[in-house]
Amino acid sequence: MKQKVFLSSVQREFAEERDALHRLLLVDPVLQLFCEPILFEKLPANGLQAGAVYLKEVAQADVFLILIGKDYGFETSSGISPTELEYDLAQEKKVFSLAFIKNESENDRHPKQEILFHKIQNNLSYKRFGSTAELVSEVTKALVVILQQKRILRSIDFDSEVNSAASLEDIDADKVNNFISLARYKRGFPLREGTALPKVLSHLNFLSQHKITNSALLAFGTNPQHYFPTAVVKCAHFHGLHVAKPIPDLRVIKGDVFTQVDEAIDFILSKIALSVGMRSESNQAPLQYEIPRAVVAEAIVNAVAHRDYQSKGSVQLMLFSDRVEISNPGGLPPELTLFNLRNDHASYPKNPHLAEALYQAGYIERFGTGTGEILRLCKEAGLVEPVFDLREGFKITIWRPEAILKSAKKGITGQATDQVTDQVTDQVTDHVNELTKRLILITDQDYSRQELMEILQLKHIPNFRDNYLNPAMEEGFLTMTLPNKPNSTNQKYRLTEKGNLLKNQITTR
Repeated sequence: MKQKVFLSSVQREFAEERDALHRLLLVDPVLQLFCEPILFEKLPANGLQAGAVYLKEVAQADVFLILIGKDYGFETSSGISPTELEYDLAQEKKVFSLAFIKNESENDRHPKQEILFHKIQNNLSYKRFGSTAELVSEVTKALVVILQQKRILRSIDFDSEVNSAASLEDIDADKVNNFISLARYKRGFPLREGTALPKVLSHLNFLSQHKITNSALLAFGTNPQHYFPTAVVKCAHFHGLHVAKPIPDLRVIKGDVFTQVDEAIDFILSKIALSVGMRSESNQAPLQYEIPRAVVAEAIVNAVAHRDYQSKGSVQLMLFSDRVEISNPGGLPPELTLFNLRNDHASYPKNPHLAEALYQAGYIERFGTGTGEILRLCKEAGLVEPVFDLREGFKITIWRPEAILKSAKKGITGQATDQVTDQVTDQVTDHVNELTKRLILITDQDYSRQELMEILQLKHIPNFRDNYLNPAMEEGFLTMTLPNKPNSTNQKYRLTEKGNLLKNQITTR
């Protein structure tokens, strides 16, 4: 809710200043977002007496701003001016008050105005001004301070801010240890698994004065959405070119930022075409998604890392028959333009500490290169150049290959290329889950769960188990090599006779 700023003064003496301050609160890029100017002459006409109107507005104000000059102004029947009545009521109602004194009024100030001035001197801190420009500057600075004091305008980054309601009990130690393991492998992270939580969090700048920051909760919280309900990724898959029912798959991804990124990437990869190439260079046939995984990952990590977490909006991921749209609330920092995004540029992260954690874990390769990498990889893959849009937050549109629309029945989910030799068509065992087909096709020896996920370029373990591995086993296409030890670290999976039969049907079509 905007702060109501009531401006009190003798209208005739400060006509120019009142108009300037009114404009300031309406057009200043920051103040217009948080302040609403209240000037008597700008209020709509009503049946109430003038005195009742302005006093009612004072009582409802959040900030009382008074200008003191040489004139005392009109006096009511009680012999007190409206300006002084307004001031007295503001103090009675304990409205946050600011006073600005015009320099040139010192020598010939009206006696009653002099009394009012001294009354203000004893109760409020005040600033002096000479010109209207000086007044505007001083009011701007004062209001910014008030907004910061009221914690409406934040003076530090959101992800650096202490979350006063949180404690170390809200941090998942297993998530922290998993992060350390990954960060040590990816970036040579200096701390080891089992390091005390405060030390790890402090190293990542996730602690401030021994208190948990917002970034710590977003990265390692047991339930980040308890504190940030809109910090989710909303995913939707549509059959056609527009948002329309029926919606084949609608999902809201919660959890920490690493989980959101992994699951969102896997969501897209499970919906787009996958081709299996020739086994000419290795025993394992190469896989090629119609949109390179790195493109999808860069776009999703960018949306999660740089979104505005104070917004009520969420990251949205929409898959259409011709494109993928990934959007997040927020926008570009003032230092960047859409033109800058086409090349390597300096990094201006919205959430710097959160971005650093994603970098340490290998989710971000180099700061400032993400959008340029997306453009480069799409060009190498022969895709139409992605589109960046700032009309509603930040959105990137990644175009799918036109071949998908022209030959929807070729390839595992629709793609046909000159390099593809092993393909799945919809005419083969239509009852088999599409993701199960993918798993069957790549299984040419005994593989661990991790190895299968790496081949398919997947990261989110629950998604892989629920949508790939378990369905294949339930249908009898895949079996454990150690069936009596399902949780063994040496567990691997192989095709059954039924699985090999289906694979032969697939690869000989």
